Amino acid sequence: MFGIVRPCSHRLGEGLKTQWMAHLCGLCLALRGDHGQFARVVTNYDGLLISVLTEAQVERTTGWRRTAGPCPLRGMRTASVAQGEGARLAAAVSLVLASAKVRDHVADKDGLLARRPVALAARRVAASWGRAGSRTGSDVGFDTAVLVDAVDRQVGIEALAGPGTPLLTVTEPTATAAAFAHTAVLAGRPGNAEPLAEAGRLFGRLAHLLDAVEDRETDAASGAWNPLTATGTPLVEARRLADDALHGIRLALREVEFTDGKLAHLLLAHELGRSVDRAFGTSGCGHQDHENGARGAFGPPQHGGPYNPQSPQSPYDGQNPYAGGGNPFGGAPSFPPPGPGRRGFWAGCAAAIGLCCTCKVCCADEFEGPWSRRRREGCLGNCDCDCSCCEACEICECCECCSCCDCGL
Repeated sequence: MFGIVRPCSHRLGEGLKTQWMAHLCGLCLALRGDHGQFARVVTNYDGLLISVLTEAQVERTTGWRRTAGPCPLRGMRTASVAQGEGARLAAAVSLVLASAKVRDHVADKDGLLARRPVALAARRVAASWGRAGSRTGSDVGFDTAVLVDAVDRQVGIEALAGPGTPLLTVTEPTATAAAFAHTAVLAGRPGNAEPLAEAGRLFGRLAHLLDAVEDRETDAASGAWNPLTATGTPLVEARRLADDALHGIRLALREVEFTDGKLAHLLLAHELGRSVDRAFGTSGCGHQDHENGARGAFGPPQHGGPYNPQSPQSPYDGQNPYAGGGNPFGGAPSFPPPGPGRRGFWAGCAAAIGLCCTCKVCCADEFEGPWSRRRREGCLGNCDCDCSCCEACEICECCECCSCCDCGL
């Protein structure tokens, strides 16, 4: 599972968590229904934004939900999932962009893709996904060629970029503007197309920036191309551009007419801020106090926090359950040792592979630890916040968070 918008259940609340999962499962099932089981591997957190935006603009009618059968990722429970043109558009966009991503990795000869047989197989898979995405896009009236064109232009710009090249030039080609705008067409609200295109353009820029920030050290070690390193852009400037993009997305959302935009607002106006905090190693809520000299939409980078390698702080306020000795990963856990039901090394490895292949680590509310067999929370429930600023509320109905971030909704 990839994507920059990864909310936790504390911030969503029960109602919005159910909606979010409905769109996530709807995207996964739309991929399976149109393109087979293997296509489900391109399910991603950001792709479901297309489905969310489409449904947020339509009048409430029947046909936008269906009851899906039991699934291992939901603990073999049924669920109401999104369906229709929004989910299919999300599937088409996910397939085309995943195809482009695979081709990019093949061109860079990343990892096993440096081997010719593996690269050949990957190219065939990418070509198949590209054709499949094009077919589904055509079915919902969307020309996926605009996505392919943006990806191709990105390759050319990167080849010409060097020290002194503006970072905005490198991050200019985004494939999300047209996809965001087409949700207005599907919803029958053509007046929303322009502001949604602007929000999509800025979302694409933000995705470029956060990817560059998170991969900067890894790319330097492997010698891979990175826009920050290639253009000589410092992190302070990258943060400023990220804040400006966030502020621009919020301004664009003001111009969109939603039927029910709570979930879309949470994901695009709030969770993106937390994504920036994760990437830049800042801590706490993304809504900074504007009266304290905050810069941009979120203020200057805050040093410290559990994501800042320069000033690590334990998210457990000093009560690190892994502190001590005797643990091969850095210390003995503070919780009691596992019981006799613990798996052996090889059995645990097999269980871990099964968890990864079924995406339970990402999507399930709970799963069994591969070695300890303890109950663990899935990523959706793995909270990275202190849940003290507008978390678990139904989007600004019980707090003043929207006035402090100037999103106007």
